[in-house]
Order: sequence, then structure tokens, then C-alpha cells
Amino acid sequence: MRCTRSVLHIPAIFDEWMSRALALATLAAHEGDVPVGAVVVDAAGRVIGEGRNLRERTHDPTAHAEVVALRAAAAARGDWNLEGCTLVVTLEPCVMCAGAILQSRVSRVVFGAWDEKAGAAGSVHDLLRDRRLPYRAEVIGGVREDDTRVLLQEFFEARRP
Repeated sequence: MRCTRSVLHIPAIFDEWMSRALALATLAAHEGDVPVGAVVVDAAGRVIGEGRNLRERTHDPTAHAEVVALRAAAAARGDWNLEGCTLVVTLEPCVMCAGAILQSRVSRVVFGAWDEKAGAAGSVHDLLRDRRLPYRAEVIGGVREDDTRVLLQEFFEARRP
């Protein structure tokens, strides 16, 4: 049940934000973590939180890029409620991250590559838009999908025989 959007209708600013998320993902890969990067942008278009996967570095199973970015944004804002903000992430959020996104009240999620194994924003699950839940987020998937997928593929190919 993928969210489909034409690339022509995606604002150019998403590309800028995704570039920053890709840079963070690349940094995660260089540090031995799965290359996922995320930024939280406020309604005025300012980046207020950044994150990259830190599970290997911190030995924290919850240190996914999205969670790290949400924590940074909440700290910067001085409030857990991130309504009106956009989360831009290189990979479709997993179930844990989707839960954190909904708890933080992020209004929009923009992501790059679809995650056919663990995605929770339209591929395997669609938690972010589930009408049974008290809060939902707008989902825009596939932004710079090729760039994000190549980064992930190269990372895993280098680690598998």
C-alpha cells in the first residue's frame, strides 16, 4: 500500500533536506553503522534536529537515525510536541521509529528508499497513516530513492561475502 507521488510534485526543498540526511547517512556508514540519516525541519524550514544511526557506536538498540533526530529536535524546541515539523529520512521508518514519530506529533515524513523488510510507512506496514490511531502523519516516499538505495546496497555488499 505504497504512498505514490510524482517526483514533479515534490518541492525542491525536500531535495536539500534529503542531501543533508544523505550526508549524515554517509557518516554513519563510515563509522560502521547502517547508513541512515535524518533531519527534523520546523514549519519555517529550519533544521532543528539531526541524527544518524548510532546503534553500533552507542550499543543502544533505539539509536536509529529518526529517534536521534527527534530527540535533538525536541531538545532544541524545548518541547516533545513537534507538530508542524517534517522528518526527512533516507530509509522508510521501521515500526519503532513510526511509533516515535507518532508520539512526537511530527506532521510530515519524507523518506528516500522503501524498506520491503521492515518498513512501517506504506510498504510492510502503514502505521503513520493508520486511521485507528489517534494521530497520523503525511507520508511522502521515494524522494531521491536511487541515491539512498545505492548507499545502503554498497554498505551491505561490502559486509557480505
